[in-house]
Amino acid sequence: MELRLLSTSDEDQALLAHRELAAEQFDFLFSYDDGLDWAEYLEKVEDTRQGQNLPEEHVPATFLIAEVDGDLVGRISIRHSLNPFLRTVGGHIGYAVRPQFRRRGYAQQMLKHALTEAKRLGIDHVLVTCDADNLGSRTTIERCGGVLEAPLTADTAETPKLRYWIDT
Repeated sequence: MELRLLSTSDEDQALLAHRELAAEQFDFLFSYDDGLDWAEYLEKVEDTRQGQNLPEEHVPATFLIAEVDGDLVGRISIRHSLNPFLRTVGGHIGYAVRPQFRRRGYAQQMLKHALTEAKRLGIDHVLVTCDADNLGSRTTIERCGGVLEAPLTADTAETPKLRYWIDT
């Protein structure tokens, strides 16, 4: 598995993955608007990584894709800091695996790589959250050393969430 930044050659697969996950009400590409020029989107992703031209309440984040044998299998986002929403609900790291590539260990490989990157960014204690009913994500986080802090009720988040901390 290779984790890397998005490139111009990823457009078709990334947009397909975005549509696939949209069917599950999940974003593959953050802040992507249908019809946006791909080169402009890549600039937006790089600006986010550099912490430039960010919308209010957004934080710098590194967006990586996971590729296996030429297939884009998933994505991971590493937020360099936490705003109030991320501190409560979203966490430092978010990831997604395309439906046809699930249950193959890719999420765990991606999260392990993201933890290494978080350490490089100076983040010693990483918050990772997941929906309480997402057994696959819970297992992934726990296998990567996640220690459950507390569940969040639907009063705090749209759906109940679990909050895990992982030391890098």
